[in-house]
Amino acid sequence: MTGLALGGLLALGGAVLAAPFEFAPAPQSDLNRVYRIDKATGEVAACQFQLKEGGVGLTVCFPAGEGAGPQPPSDYSLMPSRHEREGGIFRVNIRTGEMSVCYVFDDKTVCTPQAK
Repeated sequence: MTGLALGGLLALGGAVLAAPFEFAPAPQSDLNRVYRIDKATGEVAACQFQLKEGGVGLTVCFPAGEGAGPQPPSDYSLMPSRHEREGGIFRVNIRTGEMSVCYVFDDKTVCTPQAK
């Protein structure tokens, strides 16, 4: 097997083993929230740490709500802004260039409609 063919197989294997999720922090500097996106479906959720009196604390998660559920299959990513007081994050569709803003509202992660 030639080096080029072997390199191609290794590259293909890496694509097959690619992680299905991506994680990014909220840009707000005093918010300990992390967003998660399913890179294939665009579904977004968020989790954060919450103090528990007299205890270790809790991980509180906010499942996908309105607009944050699965989108048409594509290649999605998360993009935080550089606004230090912004609690939301951009969901971007790498293939189409569409974007929406996702944030936590009423114990759910919600997203605005996709737009270009």
